[in-house]
Amino acid sequence: MNILILGSGGREHTFAYKIAQSTKCDKLFVAPGNAGTAEIAENLDLNPIDFAAVANTALEKDIKMIVVGPEDPLVKGIVDFFKNDERLKDIQIIGPSGRGALLEGSKERAKEFMAMYDIPTAAYESFSFESLEAGKNFLETLKPPYVLKADGLAAGKGVLIIDELEEAKKELENMLSGKFGAASKKVVIEEFLDGIELSVFVLTDGKNYKILPTAKDYKRIGEGDTGLNTGGMGAVSPVPFADDELMGKIEDRIVKPTVRGLQEEEIDYKGFVFIGLIKVKGEPYVIEYNVRMGDPETEVVLPRIKTDLVDLFQKTWEGNLDQIDVEVDERAATTVMLVSGGYPESYQKGKTITGLKEIDNSIVFHAGTKKDGEEIVTSGGRVLALTSFGKDYKEALKKSYQSAEKLQFDKMYFRKDIGFDLS
Repeated sequence: MNILILGSGGREHTFAYKIAQSTKCDKLFVAPGNAGTAEIAENLDLNPIDFAAVANTALEKDIKMIVVGPEDPLVKGIVDFFKNDERLKDIQIIGPSGRGALLEGSKERAKEFMAMYDIPTAAYESFSFESLEAGKNFLETLKPPYVLKADGLAAGKGVLIIDELEEAKKELENMLSGKFGAASKKVVIEEFLDGIELSVFVLTDGKNYKILPTAKDYKRIGEGDTGLNTGGMGAVSPVPFADDELMGKIEDRIVKPTVRGLQEEEIDYKGFVFIGLIKVKGEPYVIEYNVRMGDPETEVVLPRIKTDLVDLFQKTWEGNLDQIDVEVDERAATTVMLVSGGYPESYQKGKTITGLKEIDNSIVFHAGTKKDGEEIVTSGGRVLALTSFGKDYKEALKKSYQSAEKLQFDKMYFRKDIGFDLS
């Protein structure tokens, strides 16, 4: 079958890498893609949130399956758009409906869902500009640090963790006054949970589910988890502290009630549930839901899955996910992100990347790259992800760092301490 992947980052290159290995994939397209996807698929100059253009292309290219990488098209309702068009409804589109995507599209909705199904999470309240003073009063009832979350999508930048009460009150006002645009018209304030984070990925057809390999990513730009938040500077899979006891708690207390909630609310959900978790004194709590795979976690999770990804997606679409097993590579996988100098603030693009052909011990996933004549140049903040396997995460990381030393572009930066908190 012909398959289309929507998106342009490292996550989408990883999807392309796995789907291209499937015997069921005849022709693979990525829209808009990057220099890496161009090597294994046909890139299409297409905006993933231009649903009419995506639909016309799907019909023109005889697309039978669409894999939606980023959250924006899902929250904006691409699944509903296809399902409600007689010409498109049989295309197997992997992702939740707009109602399902609200679990990521609205922090308030996610919190209400967790409360409804007794899913453990931090205590919270949500506020609008009209209830600003009530929000400030609520902050006074909490212990520092204070967690403020924009209700809507803010490109991964809508969460603030603040140590001082007066600063938290000021930032609450700034957010409700439009600091993150429409995304922060409403703000969720929640108690701070002190623990260690991990991510659990679930593939579900709305009633059956498969728990995929765990991962832990590293968001801060600086070593020792300091500095500004980024889209992610690296990841490790599996998570060493996610033992059978913890995973049992996660499945029973979080995964099962989440899927049950989708069923009870009759939400059309055929895709990924990415559960951001924190382990506090041995107990798991949900920080947030995402309704797609994470990036850079995809770069360590998918390479470990041996099962044909297209088979998995077909069974998901059909509602028969219980009829297939997920086989996982026992080796550890790690990825290290190479980013542009200045990221996550201002940075320059168009820097020539050298050394790509020298990499033989890692998989290179392109994130922010494009072709410029015969050269490959930077086109984003996160540029390349270097994924390696090893008997444990330390061996895998050693390979990723050896590969990083072979690559070069102007002002290239990467964290040298991925996994620092696991030993």
